[in-house]
Amino acid sequence: MLKHLLLLILVLLLSILTLTAQEQKEIVLKTDVSEATVFINGAQVSRKKTIDLLPGKTKIRFTNLSPYIDAKSVQVKMDGEVMVVSVNHQSSFLDSLKKPVVSKTANQQVKDIDDRLASEQISKTVIQDELKFLEENKKIGGTNTGISLLTLKETANYYRERMTALKVKDLEISNRIKALEAEKRAILSEGKQDGNTTKCTPIGEVVVEVDCKKNTRANLELMYYVKNAGWYPTYDVRAISIDKPIQLIYKANIHQNTQEEWKDVKLKISSADPNQGNIAPKLKTYFLNYYTAPPRYDTRIDNNQVSGVVLENSGEPLVGVTVVVKGTTIGTVTDLDGRFSLAIPQNGKELVFSFVGMVSQTLPITGSSMHIYMQEDSKMLEEVVVVGYGTVKKELAGAVAGVQVQKSKSAPAAAPAFERKDVAMPTAQVENQTAVEFEIKIPYTIKSDNKNTIVEVDRYELPADYEYFAIPKINKDAFLLANITDWEKYNLLEGEANIFFENTYIGKTILDTRYVSDTLSISLGRDKNILVSRDKVKDFNTKKFLGSKKEDTRAWKISVRNNKSQPINFVILDQIPVSTTTEIEVNAENLSGGDLNTDTGEIKWKMELNPSAKKELELKYKVKYPKDRNLTIE
Repeated sequence: MLKHLLLLILVLLLSILTLTAQEQKEIVLKTDVSEATVFINGAQVSRKKTIDLLPGKTKIRFTNLSPYIDAKSVQVKMDGEVMVVSVNHQSSFLDSLKKPVVSKTANQQVKDIDDRLASEQISKTVIQDELKFLEENKKIGGTNTGISLLTLKETANYYRERMTALKVKDLEISNRIKALEAEKRAILSEGKQDGNTTKCTPIGEVVVEVDCKKNTRANLELMYYVKNAGWYPTYDVRAISIDKPIQLIYKANIHQNTQEEWKDVKLKISSADPNQGNIAPKLKTYFLNYYTAPPRYDTRIDNNQVSGVVLENSGEPLVGVTVVVKGTTIGTVTDLDGRFSLAIPQNGKELVFSFVGMVSQTLPITGSSMHIYMQEDSKMLEEVVVVGYGTVKKELAGAVAGVQVQKSKSAPAAAPAFERKDVAMPTAQVENQTAVEFEIKIPYTIKSDNKNTIVEVDRYELPADYEYFAIPKINKDAFLLANITDWEKYNLLEGEANIFFENTYIGKTILDTRYVSDTLSISLGRDKNILVSRDKVKDFNTKKFLGSKKEDTRAWKISVRNNKSQPINFVILDQIPVSTTTEIEVNAENLSGGDLNTDTGEIKWKMELNPSAKKELELKYKVKYPKDRNLTIE
């Protein structure tokens, strides 16, 4: 008998342990950011953790994440014999899932103040009307009507007393209105301090459901793209003298306001911008016939990317609105701020907006940014409320934009259609060929305060050819240029540069790498020891009449002097006009050996000047045109 009893107890214990093991477990993880790749706009954040898992299904909840996570970018990597069943991004509020509202008492107080304000405004309007009436009726009697001195005095006294009384009363009413408005602001401010605001501070969460067959220790990595971060490049350009190479210091100005602290993170910066569309353009067939126009390409949509916000009529953002490109399965849902972003295919013309309790809308894509207001559907509104904000829709289950929406009664989980034999989600590392990435060698701390943190990326010694440059027609100063070849291998981006020459701060310039050129020119500032002048030669500024033509001659003298103690290379640019019609002829008379570009009219002189040397150039040209026409020549 005792043996049977012990056997029964053992079976019960085994059953309890089996049922307990089958129950779904939840692990709440608070992790730190370990790596961050900062893009021109946004950043990819990585969090890592090692966890111990029991057999069966487990929910792993990453909490205290940024509220600005792009839900479509969330990735999870796990090693070990673990299968990732699902990954879900959601947002929750620190204090409550419900949106707090201003208390009824505060609402009534505000309403009473509004009523009193309306009454005071009416009184103020009546007084102002009476003041206007008195001002318009200052004149006494008609034009030819005389009045006695006594009547004039009485009228003046009445006018003065009445005007004074009305203005004093108007001032009193104005002061009462100001006091009521201050009282109203105080009530609303007190409501905000008590948490009675219309919005709560959200936090991001990622829930990962995993399944394993036995006790497992697994390394878990969570990665996601987050907004409110970015960087831009700046440079320090240092030149000791014109016979030594340039030192270029490459700096990254990093900022973030993601509501996450990046403490001692492994930092990378990338020239990529994930917000840009990646859909390659396509040509349309150019059909040519009478009265047909060439094909048009919609340039209003930048990079085939459309973003926007969806609001209620009251101006409140709508969470979880489904946005789909009409005729496709390409879609997304709006976030907590009602915002969405969607890649548009080449033939995408319209977007469909749908939401429970709202009238669906189909709208044309008119640009890269859209602002949508949705109307309530009175037929469905009686049966629908949103769980995440304190209401329920009957028989609705699932997840919408991170807000959990469940049935009012719990339902059993559906049985899996098949049992998977493999483990984990396969991942592959792909080398990015479309952007430049720099890995910072030491850990950095970037606070979530949107302030710039300047990080030195690299230092380069760049061999440069120095030359002085001037366009005296525009500016008489000589600029020192450093011309750098093979600059492409340094992966430079356009940015502002601080210039230091001979250990002195000269100013700022722009390092512009957007235009393809074999040589990158960096301006190192003005040199006052190089004197340049350009003067018109009056003796050659003549006008002649030859038959049906007029002939104008223009001439300038350009002088250059090197007051430095070393020889220099110098380039001077000037120009002659370029005719756009056969009626006007332009002929270069004297260019002093300069090279003329006939397409642009640009003349270039290259020279080497020894110390204290002076060089004079002459520019002379002649213009012929019909004598019955007027032509403006400099």
